[in-house]
Amino acid sequence: MNAGLLGYLKNQFEINPLNRLPEEYGGGWIFSDPLIGVARGDDHIFQKFKEVVDQEHMTPLELWVAEGKNEVAPSELRVVSIVFPYVDEIRKGSKNWTKKGRTLLPAEIYCVGRNYANEFKQDMCRKLIEYFKEKGYQAVAGMLSEAYSLRTINKFYSTWSERHTAFATGLGTFSLHEGLITEAGCNVRLASVVTNAPLEVTPRKSDDPYANCLYYAKGTCRKCEENCPGNAITAEGHDKNQCYYYGRIVARKILFKIRPILKPHWRRIDYVVKEQEPPVGCGFCQFNVPCMNKNPMAELKK
Repeated sequence: MNAGLLGYLKNQFEINPLNRLPEEYGGGWIFSDPLIGVARGDDHIFQKFKEVVDQEHMTPLELWVAEGKNEVAPSELRVVSIVFPYVDEIRKGSKNWTKKGRTLLPAEIYCVGRNYANEFKQDMCRKLIEYFKEKGYQAVAGMLSEAYSLRTINKFYSTWSERHTAFATGLGTFSLHEGLITEAGCNVRLASVVTNAPLEVTPRKSDDPYANCLYYAKGTCRKCEENCPGNAITAEGHDKNQCYYYGRIVARKILFKIRPILKPHWRRIDYVVKEQEPPVGCGFCQFNVPCMNKNPMAELKK
């Protein structure tokens, strides 16, 4: 069943018009072929997330029940995480940074791709729910659930973290900049669904949450720290408040240039749905770094 699911996703990445840049930026793909990982619903790691993320972070069963599904044994559930790797055109184009006053700005092609990606990810979650339904199973998606919220009181976290979910399914580990380093690199987007379909589990290669990061594994690199114009990354880790602050500066300048072609964005923040400025991202810590498009630790092991 895993092979069939991956084949379905690859086909959707090819034919879905939402996985396309606007014609002004070539009209090509935003994401190349996806990767998938699968975890058991009763994996101990989901309870651990209540400690490392927050007590509000849902387990697969809690998300399942919150969406009105009949309660089942956690062992009957499977969590499917999907990696959306940006195409090389966006990754290469993103090296063409510009400067506006004292502010370093990311390439427009990345900002547009980052913005358009949100609608595509949500559409793929809806299509996966239908995919499983046609096969006689059920599925729910964290990012589509009313139980999902970005929390901003005292600290930043979400009640269903796509990065932590991807880690649980064996797709990668965290980095100094807090992105997830997958076999397709850290310059990716993520989505997930929970289903009762009997998918094959893909075990984690390591329970070390930083195994793929050169800094944590070898004490080297720190290229993401060097690249961050907002000084949000140090040897101590990633400062989310500082990152958010610089990201807002970037957004104001980018939106002034390309707002008309960007798509609107709504997000559930502290359980209230709010329209936000179109997301354009920053991404300097994910470009021109050893983990941009690969797992650098896998390269070392080879």
